[in-house]
This record gives sequence, C-alpha cells and structure tokens, in this order.
Amino acid sequence: MTPWILIALAFVFGGLALVRMGLGRRRRQRLLARPFSEEWRRILERNVPLVARLSAEKRQRLEELIRAFLVDVPIEGGGGLEIDDEIRVTVAAQACLLVLGNGHSFPNLRSVVVYPEAYRAVNHDAGGDLVVSEHHRLGESWSNGYVVLAWDAVRRGATNLNDGHNVVMHEFAHQLDQLDGDSDGIPVAAGRLRYGHWARVVERDFEHLVARVERNQRTVLDPYGAENPAEFFAVATEAFFERPKKLRRRYPELYALLEDLYQLDPIAWH
Repeated sequence: MTPWILIALAFVFGGLALVRMGLGRRRRQRLLARPFSEEWRRILERNVPLVARLSAEKRQRLEELIRAFLVDVPIEGGGGLEIDDEIRVTVAAQACLLVLGNGHSFPNLRSVVVYPEAYRAVNHDAGGDLVVSEHHRLGESWSNGYVVLAWDAVRRGATNLNDGHNVVMHEFAHQLDQLDGDSDGIPVAAGRLRYGHWARVVERDFEHLVARVERNQRTVLDPYGAENPAEFFAVATEAFFERPKKLRRRYPELYALLEDLYQLDPIAWH
C-alpha cells in the first residue's frame, strides 16, 4: 500500500471519528436541553426532602446538574436490581448536592453500580484470584472512577435529614478526595484553601474524634470517621449537609473549611 493511500485512509478514519464526536456532542446538547420532568421533581420531593429547603435558584441549578450527571454517568444495577428513574434521580440528586455551590464535578467518575441492599464486595488479590469480602457493605468508592451503593441505604440516608448518615454523600466525598489519586482526607480543591491549614485542622479534629471513640463517648461525627483521615473527611461531609449546626458548634474550623470547599452554608437550610 502506497504512502498516499495510507494518508488518504488516515484522513477518512480521522474524519469519521470527528463526525462521531460531533454527533455525540449534539446528542448530549439535545438531552441537556430537555426540561426537567415533573415526575423527576416528584421523585425529589418524595425521596430527597433536603431539596425542598433550597432556594428556587439553587433548585434550578441542582436540576441542571442532575440532568448533566444522568447524561454523562451510567448507573447500572447489581445483584439483579433493575434501574429506573427513581433510583437514577435519587442517586444523582444527592451526589450533585456536593457540587451545587462550587461548580466542580466528578471528572474521574465512570460508572455507578447500585445493589438492592448491602452486598459483599468482590475483588482480586495479588495473584489474580477472586476474593469475597467477609463483611457486607453499604457503599464504596474507587479512585479509578467507580462508585458502588446499596439502594436501601441510599433511600434511608436521603429521607432522614438529621442523622448525619448519607451513603451517597459519603462515597462521592471520597470521589472528590481521590481526584489526585490519593485518599487522604484533603481534597484537591484544598490547594486554593491553604493545604497546610487543611492538613492541620483535619489531623487535629481526626485525633479528637479517635480519642472520643476510644472512650466510647458520643460524637457529632459518625464513629466510622475514626478509621482514617479519608473516612473522617467523608463523614464530616455527611454531617456538614445533615447536622451543620452541631458540626459548627463542635468543630468550627472544620465547618469553615467545608463551607469554603463546597461554597454552601447548609445551616441556612436547616
């Protein structure tokens, strides 16, 4: 095959790729232009009551984010669960609350898998063999862009606004923390928020939580946050959205950092 033919073929295939990209962009634009359906609003009202506390402007912005999330991110069923609009909208709404104020997104996110209930995680060990977790899980987040959730925990966390437990917010906080490849409790955006100050506050308040958990004392934060700084950041995010007054009273500097990170003040909603 002559060089000229190879060059011509390269132009043809390159042109086809650009056409496909253009069609994909146009399809995405058409999907994003569709109005937010009334059925989706009823799902939010029923399953995510926190949305009703937002201002009209923030609700409109959240609807835009939900629509974009559902266009870009596949939500798949695990364990025989059939995915419907109720599951998709309920998951997307809670995830998008984390980026409602700051304009960020989840650029590494590739897929969300939802099981009907708590599940046993399956992974590969160093030898390539399948290993099944000994414990049931409600959710997990992977730095390669996958989030796994249990649907019954998703619904329970969304409808109870004051318990400080929300598995979707927890796992998507991990996604934000993992953007730089590290899961250390200090999200990438902390760079503009004085990384050193973040590190000092997280270390101090994490140690405070660990001490209270070891003494079996009550805590504003889920005791699971005492596992490591990454889990501390995730449970702090849950409390920030669901128990903001208590969090600010107990951990005022941490609350201020989260307020700056998320560009939101949930106390106004509660």
